Amino acid sequence: QEHLVGSGGGVVHSGGSLRLSCAASGFTFSSFAMRWYRQAPGKERELVAAISKGGGRTNYADSVKGRFTISRDNAKNTVYLQMNSLKPEDTAVYYCKADPAGLYDGDYDYSSGPYYWGQGTQVTVSS
Repeated sequence: QEHLVGSGGGVVHSGGSLRLSCAASGFTFSSFAMRWYRQAPGKERELVAAISKGGGRTNYADSVKGRFTISRDNAKNTVYLQMNSLKPEDTAVYYCKADPAGLYDGDYDYSSGPYYWGQGTQVTVSS
């Protein structure tokens, strides 16, 4: 059974930092790209950051570039999201996702291929 378990969320003041983790089990972690998404109340889920299978390439949403860092440890089957200089607009539920696409998943057929979501972890940034 494939599982992704996210953790590390919480409440911080504006300008603070948090580190999210997402631990994987039940599949070959190193064969999957990993992505962090977030969804704020009343808004659509958006991609925040992505990392390639080996960890050598990353991609970020413009809104978090220079503040967030995605990384992974394939020996520990875990992906991380280091979030610095947090702003109130970063408040959202953060989800990790695994899929076997490349860094950019635009050509991946999600209707037929595997992908797995974590359960989400709440991040609240107070002003």
